[in-house]
Amino acid sequence: MPQVSIIVPVYNAETNLNRCLTSILNQEFRDFELLCIDDGSTDLSGSILDDYAARDSRVRVVHKENTGVSDSRNTALDMAKGTYVQFVDADDWIAASSTKVMVRAMEQRQCDMVIADFYRVIGRKIAKKGNIFTTRTLSLQEYAECMMDSPADFYYGVLWNKMYRLDLIRRHRLHMERRISWCEDFIFNLDYLVFSKTIAALQVPVYYYVKTEGSLVEGNLKLADTVKMKTTVYQYYDRFFRNVLDEEEYRRTRPQIAAFLLAAASDGTVLPFAPGTQDLGTENVPVYFSGSGSDSILSMSYYLQKVLDRQLLPVAQNYGLDLKDVRVLLALKEKNHVTSQKEIADFTGYSQMTVLACLEHLIARHYVRRGTSRDGAAARINYDNSAAILQDLDAALQDLASLCLQGFSATEEQQVVADSARICRNLKDELKKQG
Repeated sequence: MPQVSIIVPVYNAETNLNRCLTSILNQEFRDFELLCIDDGSTDLSGSILDDYAARDSRVRVVHKENTGVSDSRNTALDMAKGTYVQFVDADDWIAASSTKVMVRAMEQRQCDMVIADFYRVIGRKIAKKGNIFTTRTLSLQEYAECMMDSPADFYYGVLWNKMYRLDLIRRHRLHMERRISWCEDFIFNLDYLVFSKTIAALQVPVYYYVKTEGSLVEGNLKLADTVKMKTTVYQYYDRFFRNVLDEEEYRRTRPQIAAFLLAAASDGTVLPFAPGTQDLGTENVPVYFSGSGSDSILSMSYYLQKVLDRQLLPVAQNYGLDLKDVRVLLALKEKNHVTSQKEIADFTGYSQMTVLACLEHLIARHYVRRGTSRDGAAARINYDNSAAILQDLDAALQDLASLCLQGFSATEEQQVVADSARICRNLKDELKKQG
Protein backbone atom coordinates (compact mmCIF):
# COMPACT_ATOMS: atom_id res chain seq x y z
CA MET A 1 0.00 0.00 0.00
CA PRO A 2 1.32 3.52 -0.75
CA GLN A 3 2.24 5.70 2.17
CA VAL A 4 0.66 8.83 0.65
CA SER A 5 -2.31 9.46 -1.61
CA ILE A 6 -1.77 12.65 -3.64
CA ILE A 7 -5.05 14.01 -5.03
CA VAL A 8 -5.26 16.27 -8.10
CA PRO A 9 -8.69 17.41 -9.37
CA VAL A 10 -8.43 18.39 -13.04
CA TYR A 11 -10.71 20.53 -15.19
CA ASN A 12 -9.49 22.01 -18.48
CA ALA A 13 -5.94 22.35 -17.19
CA GLU A 14 -4.00 21.31 -20.30
CA THR A 15 -1.78 24.42 -20.22
CA ASN A 16 -0.16 23.70 -16.84
CA LEU A 17 -0.98 20.04 -16.24
CA ASN A 18 2.36 18.62 -17.41
CA ARG A 19 4.25 20.93 -15.06
CA CYS A 20 2.05 19.89 -12.14
CA LEU A 21 2.25 16.12 -12.73
CA THR A 22 5.98 16.17 -13.50
CA SER A 23 6.71 17.97 -10.23
CA ILE A 24 4.82 15.28 -8.31
CA LEU A 25 6.32 12.28 -10.08
CA ASN A 26 9.89 13.64 -9.99
CA GLN A 27 9.98 14.53 -6.30
CA GLU A 28 12.35 12.85 -3.85
CA PHE A 29 9.62 10.90 -2.04
CA ARG A 30 8.53 7.91 -4.11
CA ASP A 31 6.05 5.86 -2.06
CA PHE A 32 2.77 7.44 -3.18
CA GLU A 33 -0.22 6.99 -5.44
CA LEU A 34 -1.32 9.90 -7.63
CA LEU A 35 -5.11 10.10 -7.94
CA CYS A 36 -6.13 12.36 -10.85
CA ILE A 37 -9.84 13.07 -11.22
CA ASP A 38 -10.80 14.44 -14.64
CA ASP A 39 -13.91 16.49 -13.92
CA GLY A 40 -15.40 16.39 -17.43
CA SER A 41 -12.61 18.34 -19.14
CA THR A 42 -13.32 19.46 -22.70
CA ASP A 43 -9.67 20.15 -23.61
CA LEU A 44 -6.72 17.71 -23.80
CA SER A 45 -6.46 17.22 -20.02
CA GLY A 46 -8.03 13.76 -20.13
CA SER A 47 -5.60 12.40 -22.73
CA ILE A 48 -2.64 13.96 -20.91
CA LEU A 49 -3.69 12.14 -17.73
CA ASP A 50 -4.10 8.84 -19.58
CA ASP A 51 -0.63 9.20 -21.06
CA TYR A 52 0.91 9.66 -17.60
CA ALA A 53 -1.04 6.68 -16.25
CA ALA A 54 0.26 4.50 -19.10
CA ARG A 55 3.85 5.47 -18.27
CA ASP A 56 3.78 5.36 -14.45
CA SER A 57 1.93 2.74 -12.41
CA ARG A 58 1.55 5.16 -9.48
CA VAL A 59 -0.92 7.27 -11.50
CA ARG A 60 -4.61 6.36 -11.31
CA VAL A 61 -7.09 8.34 -13.44
CA VAL A 62 -10.85 8.67 -13.19
CA HIS A 63 -12.87 10.40 -15.93
CA LYS A 64 -16.30 11.64 -14.82
CA GLU A 65 -18.92 14.22 -15.73
CA ASN A 66 -18.42 17.78 -14.59
CA THR A 67 -19.73 17.95 -10.99
CA GLY A 68 -17.22 20.35 -9.45
CA VAL A 69 -13.93 20.30 -7.60
CA SER A 70 -15.38 19.22 -4.24
CA ASP A 71 -17.04 16.16 -5.77
CA SER A 72 -13.77 15.32 -7.57
CA ARG A 73 -11.86 15.41 -4.30
CA ASN A 74 -14.51 13.29 -2.59
CA THR A 75 -14.20 10.72 -5.39
CA ALA A 76 -10.44 10.56 -4.81
CA LEU A 77 -10.83 10.28 -1.03
CA ASP A 78 -13.08 7.28 -1.54
CA MET A 79 -10.38 5.65 -3.70
CA ALA A 80 -7.38 6.58 -1.54
CA LYS A 81 -5.21 3.81 -0.08
CA GLY A 82 -2.46 5.84 1.58
CA THR A 83 -1.76 6.47 5.24
CA TYR A 84 -1.62 10.20 4.54
CA VAL A 85 -3.39 12.51 2.08
CA GLN A 86 -1.95 15.47 0.17
CA PHE A 87 -3.82 17.76 -2.23
CA VAL A 88 -2.41 19.54 -5.30
CA ASP A 89 -4.24 21.82 -7.75
CA ALA A 90 -3.61 21.28 -11.46
CA ASP A 91 -2.48 24.88 -12.12
CA ASP A 92 0.23 24.68 -9.46
CA TRP A 93 3.24 22.51 -8.66
CA ILE A 94 5.12 21.20 -5.62
CA ALA A 95 8.73 21.43 -4.40
CA ALA A 96 11.03 18.43 -4.82
CA SER A 97 11.07 17.84 -1.05
CA SER A 98 7.35 18.52 -0.50
CA THR A 99 5.90 15.11 0.39
CA LYS A 100 9.13 13.96 2.06
CA VAL A 101 9.29 16.76 4.62
CA MET A 102 5.60 16.52 5.48
CA VAL A 103 5.64 12.73 5.91
CA ARG A 104 8.76 13.03 8.06
CA ALA A 105 7.06 15.62 10.28
CA MET A 106 3.94 13.45 10.56
CA GLU A 107 5.96 10.45 11.68
CA GLN A 108 8.59 12.11 13.85
CA ARG A 109 6.09 14.25 15.72
CA GLN A 110 3.17 11.80 15.65
CA CYS A 111 0.79 14.62 14.79
CA ASP A 112 -2.61 14.73 13.10
CA MET A 113 -1.87 17.44 10.53
CA VAL A 114 1.12 19.18 9.01
CA ILE A 115 0.88 22.73 7.68
CA ALA A 116 3.73 24.32 5.72
CA ASP A 117 4.80 27.54 4.03
CA PHE A 118 4.33 28.05 0.29
CA TYR A 119 5.55 30.17 -2.59
CA ARG A 120 3.13 32.66 -4.12
CA VAL A 121 3.86 32.90 -7.87
CA ILE A 122 3.11 35.72 -10.29
CA GLY A 123 4.89 35.41 -13.63
CA ARG A 124 8.60 34.91 -12.94
CA LYS A 125 8.45 36.33 -9.40
CA ILE A 126 7.78 34.43 -6.17
CA ALA A 127 7.47 35.26 -2.49
CA LYS A 128 7.48 32.90 0.47
CA LYS A 129 4.26 32.92 2.52
CA GLY A 130 3.65 31.55 5.99
CA ASN A 131 2.00 32.41 9.28
CA ILE A 132 3.33 30.16 12.07
CA PHE A 133 6.99 30.59 12.94
CA THR A 134 7.69 27.99 15.59
CA THR A 135 9.18 24.52 15.12
CA ARG A 136 7.36 23.33 18.25
CA THR A 137 4.40 20.98 17.77
CA LEU A 138 1.17 22.84 18.54
CA SER A 139 -1.90 21.72 20.42
CA LEU A 140 -5.24 22.29 18.70
CA GLN A 141 -5.93 25.21 21.06
CA GLU A 142 -2.59 26.86 20.20
CA TYR A 143 -3.21 26.38 16.50
CA ALA A 144 -6.70 27.88 16.83
CA GLU A 145 -5.23 30.96 18.52
CA CYS A 146 -2.80 31.41 15.62
CA MET A 147 -5.65 31.07 13.13
CA MET A 148 -7.69 33.68 14.99
CA ASP A 149 -5.02 36.29 14.23
CA SER A 150 -5.36 35.83 10.43
CA PRO A 151 -8.68 34.05 9.91
CA ALA A 152 -9.01 34.57 6.17
CA ASP A 153 -5.37 33.86 5.25
CA PHE A 154 -4.93 31.26 2.50
CA TYR A 155 -2.29 29.65 4.72
CA TYR A 156 -5.05 28.31 7.01
CA GLY A 157 -7.88 27.97 4.52
CA VAL A 158 -6.47 25.98 1.60
CA LEU A 159 -5.80 22.24 1.35
CA TRP A 160 -2.58 22.22 -0.65
CA ASN A 161 -0.05 23.28 2.01
CA LYS A 162 -1.17 20.56 4.42
CA MET A 163 -1.00 16.81 4.99
CA TYR A 164 -3.83 14.83 6.55
CA ARG A 165 -4.34 11.38 8.07
CA LEU A 166 -6.66 9.22 5.98
CA ASP A 167 -7.77 7.12 8.96
CA LEU A 168 -9.02 10.25 10.72
CA ILE A 169 -10.90 11.35 7.59
CA ARG A 170 -12.52 7.93 7.21
CA ARG A 171 -13.31 7.43 10.90
CA HIS A 172 -15.25 10.70 11.10
CA ARG A 173 -16.68 10.50 7.55
CA LEU A 174 -15.23 13.85 6.54
CA HIS A 175 -15.77 15.14 3.02
CA MET A 176 -15.74 18.28 0.89
CA GLU A 177 -18.94 20.30 1.10
CA ARG A 178 -20.47 20.23 -2.41
CA ARG A 179 -23.17 22.83 -1.67
CA ILE A 180 -20.65 25.63 -1.14
CA SER A 181 -18.49 26.95 -3.99
CA TRP A 182 -16.39 29.32 -1.89
CA CYS A 183 -14.14 28.42 1.07
CA GLU A 184 -15.08 24.74 0.83
CA ASP A 185 -11.38 24.00 1.53
CA PHE A 186 -11.58 26.02 4.74
CA ILE A 187 -14.72 24.20 5.89
CA PHE A 188 -13.03 20.83 5.36
CA ASN A 189 -10.04 22.04 7.39
CA LEU A 190 -12.30 23.20 10.23
CA ASP A 191 -14.14 19.87 10.27
CA TYR A 192 -10.86 17.96 10.22
CA LEU A 193 -9.26 20.03 12.98
CA VAL A 194 -12.10 19.36 15.42
CA PHE A 195 -10.85 15.76 15.56
CA SER A 196 -7.15 16.65 15.67
CA LYS A 197 -4.99 16.89 18.76
CA THR A 198 -1.62 18.14 17.51
CA ILE A 199 -0.41 20.08 14.47
CA ALA A 200 3.15 20.47 13.16
CA ALA A 201 4.02 23.73 11.40
CA LEU A 202 6.91 23.74 8.93
CA GLN A 203 8.66 26.83 7.61
CA VAL A 204 9.70 24.88 4.51
CA PRO A 205 7.88 26.11 1.36
CA VAL A 206 6.36 22.93 -0.09
CA TYR A 207 4.08 24.38 -2.76
CA TYR A 208 4.05 26.83 -5.67
CA TYR A 209 0.65 28.56 -5.81
CA VAL A 210 -0.03 30.33 -9.10
CA LYS A 211 -2.36 33.31 -9.00
CA THR A 212 -5.32 32.60 -11.30
CA GLU A 213 -7.05 35.62 -12.80
CA GLY A 214 -10.83 35.68 -12.43
CA SER A 215 -10.84 33.69 -9.20
CA LEU A 216 -13.31 34.40 -6.41
CA VAL A 217 -10.74 36.31 -4.42
CA GLU A 218 -10.47 38.66 -7.41
CA GLY A 219 -14.02 39.84 -6.70
CA ASN A 220 -15.76 37.77 -9.37
CA LEU A 221 -18.91 37.30 -7.25
CA LYS A 222 -21.72 39.73 -6.70
CA LEU A 223 -21.58 41.45 -3.32
CA ALA A 224 -24.84 39.87 -2.14
CA ASP A 225 -23.59 36.37 -3.00
CA THR A 226 -20.28 37.04 -1.28
CA VAL A 227 -21.98 38.17 1.94
CA LYS A 228 -24.30 35.17 1.90
CA MET A 229 -21.51 32.64 1.42
CA LYS A 230 -19.22 34.31 3.94
CA THR A 231 -22.02 34.25 6.51
CA THR A 232 -22.46 30.51 5.88
CA VAL A 233 -18.73 29.87 6.26
CA TYR A 234 -18.68 31.97 9.44
CA GLN A 235 -21.22 29.61 11.00
CA TYR A 236 -18.74 26.75 10.52
CA TYR A 237 -15.90 28.94 11.79
CA ASP A 238 -17.82 29.98 14.92
CA ARG A 239 -18.89 26.39 15.62
CA PHE A 240 -15.26 25.29 15.38
CA PHE A 241 -14.20 27.68 18.14
CA ARG A 242 -17.16 26.68 20.30
CA ASN A 243 -15.87 23.11 20.13
CA VAL A 244 -12.21 23.98 20.70
CA LEU A 245 -12.40 26.64 23.41
CA ASP A 246 -13.97 26.39 26.83
CA GLU A 247 -17.00 28.62 27.46
CA GLU A 248 -15.10 31.41 29.21
CA GLU A 249 -12.35 31.52 26.57
CA TYR A 250 -14.95 31.53 23.80
CA ARG A 251 -16.79 34.50 25.32
CA ARG A 252 -13.55 36.38 25.81
CA THR A 253 -12.37 35.91 22.23
CA ARG A 254 -15.71 36.11 20.43
CA PRO A 255 -15.07 39.62 19.04
CA GLN A 256 -11.82 38.35 17.58
CA ILE A 257 -13.61 35.32 16.14
CA ALA A 258 -16.29 37.56 14.63
CA ALA A 259 -13.55 39.53 12.83
CA PHE A 260 -13.63 36.73 10.24
CA LEU A 261 -16.72 38.40 8.75
CA LEU A 262 -14.74 41.54 7.97
CA ALA A 263 -11.46 39.88 6.96
CA ALA A 264 -10.72 39.74 3.24
CA ALA A 265 -9.48 36.47 1.78
CA SER A 266 -5.72 36.91 1.43
CA ASP A 267 -3.15 34.94 -0.52
CA GLY A 268 -0.42 37.53 -0.14
CA THR A 269 1.24 39.77 -2.71
CA VAL A 270 4.33 39.48 -4.88
CA LEU A 271 5.86 42.91 -5.45
CA PRO A 272 8.96 43.01 -7.71
CA PHE A 273 11.18 44.95 -5.32
CA ALA A 274 9.63 44.07 -1.96
CA PRO A 275 11.74 42.25 0.66
CA GLY A 276 11.29 38.51 0.31
CA THR A 277 10.37 38.62 -3.39
CA GLN A 278 12.77 36.80 -5.69
CA ASP A 279 13.07 35.48 -9.21
CA LEU A 280 11.57 32.06 -9.80
CA GLY A 281 14.41 29.53 -9.82
CA THR A 282 16.65 31.36 -7.35
CA GLU A 283 14.91 29.76 -4.36
CA ASN A 284 16.72 26.46 -4.93
CA VAL A 285 20.40 25.47 -5.03
CA PRO A 286 21.49 26.27 -8.62
CA VAL A 287 23.38 23.78 -10.79
CA TYR A 288 25.27 25.39 -13.67
CA PHE A 289 27.98 22.83 -14.42
CA SER A 290 26.87 19.97 -16.66
CA GLY A 291 30.21 18.13 -16.91
CA SER A 292 32.06 16.97 -20.00
CA GLY A 293 30.36 13.61 -20.26
CA SER A 294 32.89 11.76 -18.14
CA ASP A 295 31.92 10.43 -14.72
CA SER A 296 35.14 11.59 -13.10
CA ILE A 297 35.83 11.82 -9.39
CA LEU A 298 36.00 15.60 -9.84
CA SER A 299 32.50 15.75 -11.33
CA MET A 300 31.25 13.40 -8.63
CA SER A 301 32.53 15.70 -5.88
CA TYR A 302 30.70 18.63 -7.51
CA TYR A 303 27.38 16.78 -7.82
CA LEU A 304 27.74 15.34 -4.32
CA GLN A 305 28.09 18.84 -2.88
CA LYS A 306 25.13 20.17 -4.86
CA VAL A 307 22.84 17.33 -3.81
CA LEU A 308 23.95 17.73 -0.20
CA ASP A 309 23.10 21.43 -0.32
CA ARG A 310 19.65 20.61 -1.72
CA GLN A 311 19.07 18.14 1.12
CA LEU A 312 20.18 20.72 3.68
CA LEU A 313 18.12 23.60 2.26
CA PRO A 314 14.75 22.45 3.72
CA VAL A 315 16.43 22.07 7.12
CA ALA A 316 17.76 25.62 6.88
CA GLN A 317 14.35 26.97 5.81
CA ASN A 318 12.49 25.17 8.57
CA TYR A 319 14.70 26.64 11.30
CA GLY A 320 14.97 30.13 9.83
CA LEU A 321 18.65 29.70 9.01
CA ASP A 322 20.80 30.35 5.96
CA LEU A 323 22.25 27.38 4.09
CA LYS A 324 25.72 28.53 5.17
CA ASP A 325 24.63 28.44 8.84
CA VAL A 326 23.57 24.82 8.44
CA ARG A 327 26.83 23.90 6.69
CA VAL A 328 28.76 25.39 9.61
CA LEU A 329 26.60 23.48 12.10
CA LEU A 330 27.24 20.32 10.11
CA ALA A 331 31.00 20.94 10.35
CA LEU A 332 30.70 21.20 14.14
CA LYS A 333 28.65 18.02 14.19
CA GLU A 334 31.25 16.19 12.10
CA LYS A 335 34.08 17.20 14.47
CA ASN A 336 31.91 16.44 17.54
CA HIS A 337 33.87 18.64 19.97
CA VAL A 338 35.20 22.18 20.30
CA THR A 339 36.21 23.33 16.82
CA SER A 340 38.22 26.40 15.87
CA GLN A 341 36.95 29.04 13.50
CA LYS A 342 39.90 28.26 11.23
CA GLU A 343 39.03 24.55 11.09
CA ILE A 344 35.40 25.32 10.20
CA ALA A 345 36.51 27.70 7.44
CA ASP A 346 38.80 25.02 6.02
CA PHE A 347 36.09 22.34 6.16
CA THR A 348 33.32 24.45 4.58
CA GLY A 349 35.41 26.45 2.13
CA TYR A 350 34.01 29.71 3.55
CA SER A 351 36.11 32.68 4.63
CA GLN A 352 36.74 33.06 8.36
CA MET A 353 34.61 36.21 8.34
CA THR A 354 31.69 34.25 6.84
CA VAL A 355 32.18 31.50 9.43
CA LEU A 356 32.23 34.08 12.21
CA ALA A 357 28.93 35.58 11.00
CA CYS A 358 27.36 32.10 10.83
CA LEU A 359 28.58 31.24 14.32
CA GLU A 360 27.15 34.46 15.73
CA HIS A 361 23.79 33.61 14.18
CA LEU A 362 23.89 30.05 15.54
CA ILE A 363 24.95 31.29 19.00
CA ALA A 364 22.07 33.78 19.03
CA ARG A 365 19.70 30.88 18.30
CA HIS A 366 21.33 28.84 21.10
CA TYR A 367 22.37 26.01 18.77
CA VAL A 368 26.06 26.74 19.42
CA ARG A 369 28.18 27.83 22.39
CA ARG A 370 31.40 29.81 22.35
CA GLY A 371 34.65 28.07 23.12
CA THR A 372 38.40 28.45 22.82
CA SER A 373 41.12 26.36 21.20
CA ARG A 374 44.81 26.59 20.37
CA ASP A 375 43.85 28.49 17.22
CA GLY A 376 41.85 31.08 19.13
CA ALA A 377 38.07 31.60 18.81
CA ALA A 378 36.10 28.38 18.59
CA ALA A 379 32.66 26.94 19.10
CA ARG A 380 30.84 23.74 20.03
CA ILE A 381 27.30 22.47 19.60
CA ASN A 382 24.82 23.22 22.37
CA TYR A 383 23.26 19.76 22.56
CA ASP A 384 20.70 20.91 25.12
CA ASN A 385 18.94 22.98 22.46
CA SER A 386 19.87 21.26 19.20
CA ALA A 387 18.27 17.81 19.33
CA ALA A 388 15.60 18.55 16.71
CA ILE A 389 17.83 20.22 14.13
CA LEU A 390 20.55 17.58 14.57
CA GLN A 391 17.95 14.89 13.96
CA ASP A 392 16.95 16.66 10.75
CA LEU A 393 20.60 16.94 9.69
CA ASP A 394 21.04 13.21 10.24
CA ALA A 395 17.96 12.59 8.10
CA ALA A 396 19.34 14.86 5.34
CA LEU A 397 22.63 12.93 5.32
CA GLN A 398 20.70 9.66 5.19
CA ASP A 399 18.69 10.98 2.23
CA LEU A 400 21.96 11.84 0.48
CA ALA A 401 23.29 8.32 1.10
CA SER A 402 20.06 6.78 -0.18
CA LEU A 403 20.25 8.82 -3.40
CA CYS A 404 23.88 7.82 -3.93
CA LEU A 405 23.04 4.13 -3.45
CA GLN A 406 19.82 4.14 -5.48
CA GLY A 407 19.61 0.96 -7.57
CA PHE A 408 22.35 -0.84 -5.61
CA SER A 409 21.74 -4.26 -4.07
CA ALA A 410 22.30 -4.75 -0.33
CA THR A 411 25.64 -6.46 -1.03
CA GLU A 412 26.72 -3.65 -3.36
CA GLU A 413 25.74 -1.05 -0.75
CA GLN A 414 27.93 -2.71 1.88
CA GLN A 415 30.83 -2.83 -0.57
CA VAL A 416 30.43 0.84 -1.52
CA VAL A 417 30.39 1.89 2.17
CA ALA A 418 33.53 -0.13 2.84
CA ASP A 419 35.29 1.20 -0.26
CA SER A 420 34.33 4.80 0.58
CA ALA A 421 35.80 4.40 4.06
CA ARG A 422 39.06 3.09 2.54
CA ILE A 423 39.21 5.97 0.07
CA CYS A 424 38.62 8.46 2.88
CA ARG A 425 41.43 6.91 4.95
CA ASN A 426 43.81 6.95 1.98
CA LEU A 427 43.17 10.63 1.33
CA LYS A 428 43.43 11.51 5.02
CA ASP A 429 46.74 9.60 5.36
CA GLU A 430 48.16 11.38 2.31
CA LEU A 431 47.29 14.79 3.74
CA LYS A 432 48.92 13.83 7.06
CA LYS A 433 52.15 12.85 5.29
CA GLN A 434 52.35 16.24 3.61
CA GLY A 435 51.68 18.07 6.91
